[in-house]
Amino acid sequence: MMKDYEARVKKAFLDSGIALTESELNRIDFADFGLDNIETEALNLIVYVNNDRYCAKEMVLLPKQTCPEHRHPPKGDIPGKQETFRCRKGSVYLYVEGPEPEGGIASEIPPGKDAYYTVRHEIILYPGDQYTIDPNIKHWFQAGAEGAVISEFSSPSDDESDVFTDPNIVRG
Repeated sequence: MMKDYEARVKKAFLDSGIALTESELNRIDFADFGLDNIETEALNLIVYVNNDRYCAKEMVLLPKQTCPEHRHPPKGDIPGKQETFRCRKGSVYLYVEGPEPEGGIASEIPPGKDAYYTVRHEIILYPGDQYTIDPNIKHWFQAGAEGAVISEFSSPSDDESDVFTDPNIVRG
């Protein structure tokens, strides 16, 4: 099962039209957040660079796959990670703090997880659209029915300090 999953993720990266090296494709991070629910809650990423000044990544979400709600808190003198998501392919439903749409959100919260997806202000990104998330803002995102490829440009990334709403998540 995992080999099939990895092959689908790699194919999504290759089908994106983004030039990637074999070395980059061989170091895809298949993050399941310790939930053993990779088809539903996960994030697949390639990190180009992550240093003390900036970070750049490519991310793939398979159809309807969700990156769980989290925030990037202050750490020392740093106010937290600021990140810009740019949709490259497919669609992504991004949720941040703010008012929920009148008719409710378009995404499907994973079964039994309502308590862990608390922010409902919906931003829909299509290819070429981008959105910047300020530091320490709760957010989560889900791919549309066709999946999504997203570029992330941010201040330094420190997975160990991310705070997830779901206490069962392990990342680092």
